[in-house]
Amino acid sequence: MKCQRCNKVVTLHITEVDENGDYEALDLCEDCGAAYLNQHPIKPQGNLPLTSFTSGVTSCDQCGLKFNDFRNSGRLGCPKDYEVFREELLPLLEGVHGMIRHAGKTPKRRRGEQASQQLIARLKQELKMAIQNEAYEEASRIRDRLRELGEK
Repeated sequence: MKCQRCNKVVTLHITEVDENGDYEALDLCEDCGAAYLNQHPIKPQGNLPLTSFTSGVTSCDQCGLKFNDFRNSGRLGCPKDYEVFREELLPLLEGVHGMIRHAGKTPKRRRGEQASQQLIARLKQELKMAIQNEAYEEASRIRDRLRELGEK
């Protein structure tokens, strides 16, 4: 998509809403967007949070990546970018993944294997607790179950 003012690549989408509810949508490049925002300061509406628009200026001191470069390419430059752009990345990650912490995903063909490994780990923990509590009959039952599953 091209900037409405200079035909560079669009990096900023601005929607101005006036008191009557009428709106104007602008698609601007980084330079035109910065100039526009300097001429038209953002006024918070109601109790909506005011987001930061400085991320295009901030860059990683390790790899030199700017946040707008990330937005254009979809790729970070180095591990430090997660720290530098943390405030900008958290809402994006939550919007895309529904959470901000990686939970992982197991391929369907490995789910049974993972469940089996989790069962074995749980049984080993129960065995350890049974021995500590001197519940030897329970411990031998758990030991036998582990042997059935192929664990020592």
